[in-house]
Amino acid sequence: MTQQIEIGRLLRAGTTGFIAGCRVSQLTVPAFGALVRAPLGEGYQVYGLIHDIHIDDDGLVRQLVTADNVSEEVMKDNRERRIVPVEMSVLAVGYEQDGKVHHLLPPRPPLSLDVIYLCDDTDLVRFTSAGRFGYFRHILHAQEIPIGEVLAAHMLQASKAHKDSAWRENAIQELITLLRDDYPTLMSALGALADIS
Repeated sequence: MTQQIEIGRLLRAGTTGFIAGCRVSQLTVPAFGALVRAPLGEGYQVYGLIHDIHIDDDGLVRQLVTADNVSEEVMKDNRERRIVPVEMSVLAVGYEQDGKVHHLLPPRPPLSLDVIYLCDDTDLVRFTSAGRFGYFRHILHAQEIPIGEVLAAHMLQASKAHKDSAWRENAIQELITLLRDDYPTLMSALGALADIS
């Protein structure tokens, strides 16, 4: 972990995932499909993939949308001092305990207001190299997320971090094996992956 980039704080959590919130000014860092981590102390941290970034409206935004000629100052003020947080939905894909990465659901979720960090390339390589793509099953069983798109975004970022086409080829082969009996999901995943080639 060379550089710690804080992307938000935890709003609510469960064993299978969590929601983090951040200010609009922090929105340049987190991205769809990014691997994030929530360190909880004593050598324990939870890993997850961002599968949705959601921006709610508030009363002022509703008024500004219907107003004529909204000034640049008002727009900037609303974006920089916005009270309603940007929410990121994160799918739990593993955890680390005492220096060992596990591609299992975490024994306990992060707590409210815990800091969420974006994983750098070193973290990404370390997490994705542990085991044999066991965390894919969490992605493939999550009904509420766009599976193909999350996989494609994640694999694009992980491939860049690995700086090696072998990791990507092995990942695709594992996906084909895991989805051999689920043709629609396989085609969706391979179609999304073809777009990043």
